[in-house]
Amino acid sequence: MELKKLLALLAIASLGLTAGCGQKSEDEELMAMANSASKATAVLGTASVAGTVTLTGKAPGTAMFSVDADPVCKAQHTGLVKDETVIADAKGDLKNVIVYVKEGAGNYPAPATSVELVQKGCMYSPHVFGIQVGQPLEIENSDPTLHNVHCLAVTNDSFNVGQPNQGMKTEKKFTKAEMPVKFKCDVHGWMHCFVGVFTNPFYSVTGDNGSFKISGLPAGSYTLVAWQEKYGESAPQKVDIKDGEAKSVNFTFAATN
Repeated sequence: MELKKLLALLAIASLGLTAGCGQKSEDEELMAMANSASKATAVLGTASVAGTVTLTGKAPGTAMFSVDADPVCKAQHTGLVKDETVIADAKGDLKNVIVYVKEGAGNYPAPATSVELVQKGCMYSPHVFGIQVGQPLEIENSDPTLHNVHCLAVTNDSFNVGQPNQGMKTEKKFTKAEMPVKFKCDVHGWMHCFVGVFTNPFYSVTGDNGSFKISGLPAGSYTLVAWQEKYGESAPQKVDIKDGEAKSVNFTFAATN
């Protein structure tokens, strides 16, 4: 009888030890995952880099095209539409150039806010933009005509989504860094745009005056490049920056026919 009681007590003790070990193992695993995530997630800083992107030489003439093939598109424009492949002012300031940190930045969590890509007037807006890995991309058809969003990603999964009705929205996310990714519409052959997908928020797209600014950089050494859809990627520029410092970096592209 005493032997049976002893065996029962040993069994209960064994179960308690097993449960305790299992809990400890689970806690250790969660802690390891947290430590791994913290190492992969960098912290925003207080430094910034700003500058301009310019085109040297004779800029190509402004190309124009017709959208009359679709009456809905035609109705939203007066005459021909300006091509957005190269947009430069009289001083050579280049619009729609992505400037980004190519080396030296860590991985950052994706913002919960969506980046919007709108099809309006049978054109993509914005024409060039950036997004982080895992950040939602909301694609909207604002036209009362059929569009299809054909993403020509290589590193990420490509997709081709039809949006036949005005107001339709589609949400997508990229899982890997990729630069650049082209979008086009197979219905309207003139429609295209580009997105850069990054693991961090250190990128900027030049405006009408060719200017850009990248903020929130931690102190460190970085390699920056600029990309333009006709002229490709610029020569890299290295910059060493301290906390709170603001540095200037400029890029140039040579005009080609």
